Amino acid sequence: MKTVLITGCSSGYGLETARYFHEKGWSVIATMREPREGLLPTSERLRLLPLDVTDPESISAAIEKAGPIDVLVNNAGIGVVGAFEATPMAHVRKVFETNTFGVMAMTQAVIPQMRERRSGVIVNVTSSVTLAAMPLAAAYTASKQAIEGFTGSLAHELAAFDIRAKLVEPGYAPTTRFAANTDIPVMDLIPESYAEFAGPIFAGFANPPLTTRESDVAEAIWMAANDTSDRLRYPAGADAVALAKVA
Repeated sequence: MKTVLITGCSSGYGLETARYFHEKGWSVIATMREPREGLLPTSERLRLLPLDVTDPESISAAIEKAGPIDVLVNNAGIGVVGAFEATPMAHVRKVFETNTFGVMAMTQAVIPQMRERRSGVIVNVTSSVTLAAMPLAAAYTASKQAIEGFTGSLAHELAAFDIRAKLVEPGYAPTTRFAANTDIPVMDLIPESYAEFAGPIFAGFANPPLTTRESDVAEAIWMAANDTSDRLRYPAGADAVALAKVA
């Protein structure tokens, strides 16, 4: 039985992915900063572990408790929407600590055991903003673009040890809590001088022609985890797939 460790399972893509892999018969280690009972079914094949990807000690403890990991899914992330001019640099750093450095730290922690076994898959979840830049998301886009480059390079060096690195690129999912982990209200990041520009963009968010479902992302992660080819990118969701065709 294979084991997958998924970060950011308290909601959204991570929660749905944990359910999906469990239904497929895998052993699932669902992690989140503060584990909550009742989110996932009670099962001998499913464990909840506390994990903060910005805390090295938390990472080490979770990896040790997890044991052998066949697939790591770096899903944990935070979103921010607003004019970059109005976004405090402290907040930009917070976004990078989770979306970029957290992914790198988790990856670095898992590689040794995969290298020793000469087997494993690392799936990094980014975003369709890496396919087509979205306004009012400069810091978020930059944090995800960094992981795109990181994963592309990593895939080459890990191939020597039969470890695969993959990218899943979800589109816009209105049902997820995109900015729930931020501590600055969105409207605080839209100065009056940007109001006219931002209005149509927020209207588009409210009525998008194509969107992504959590199940689309879980299925794409499953595909990436089980694909033995050298394919790197897996767009997830109707809007992401459409963007990938023209990117």
